[in-house]
Amino acid sequence: MNMSDGRPAGVSPVSVTVDLVILTVRAGRLQALLIQRGKIPFKGDLALPGGYVRDGEGLDAAAARELFEETTIDAAHLHLEQLRTYGDPDRDPRGRVFTVAYLALGPNLPLPVAGTDAAEARWCPVDEALESDLAFDHGRILADGVERARAKLEYTTVAAAFCPEPFTVADLRHIYEVVWGAKLDPSNFHRKVTRAQDFLVPTGDHRLPDLGRPAALYRRGPATTLTPAILR
Repeated sequence: MNMSDGRPAGVSPVSVTVDLVILTVRAGRLQALLIQRGKIPFKGDLALPGGYVRDGEGLDAAAARELFEETTIDAAHLHLEQLRTYGDPDRDPRGRVFTVAYLALGPNLPLPVAGTDAAEARWCPVDEALESDLAFDHGRILADGVERARAKLEYTTVAAAFCPEPFTVADLRHIYEVVWGAKLDPSNFHRKVTRAQDFLVPTGDHRLPDLGRPAALYRRGPATTLTPAILR
């Protein structure tokens, strides 16, 4: 027994961080927020935004704080959920650090503001980010977050979190196509999403396009799961 602090022998002190996979659709592409680290370790390398959990701070509160510091977006205005915890012994050269990763999804997120330990912050297309050599194990975390987002579009209504309200079915289909990286049949997609229980709520208004018929406008309904699911 370590008599100084009560820890058993061989048990080292640990730190806890939160890291954020922040995804949005910009310029017709699924993009992730990356920072260029301004401090060691990995100074100058690209990484996910995040930071240490402060004394007396809960995990969700830490994630919301880091999200606001990096994007100036209030977590209440977008979808934010825990992704998973990462704790490989050698993931951080500073010592034993566990990180709780969060997935954040939102529409038209603004240009990011670099945080306290970042030299720069920017949006990066996901396919390019996944090919980059990110700091720590952030490449793995980003890949897990992107796959979580893609899977959630199949069985939940989270795709609407990417759409500023009100939106058309074509707007929603565009989100599915960008996140999944595949073209979808417009008629088949329209039938599926409008028949899904409590997914979309008609506003009664229409958007007048430059060409073609007016498109009905919708808001996100109360459902959180898709019934039936929309599979890739």
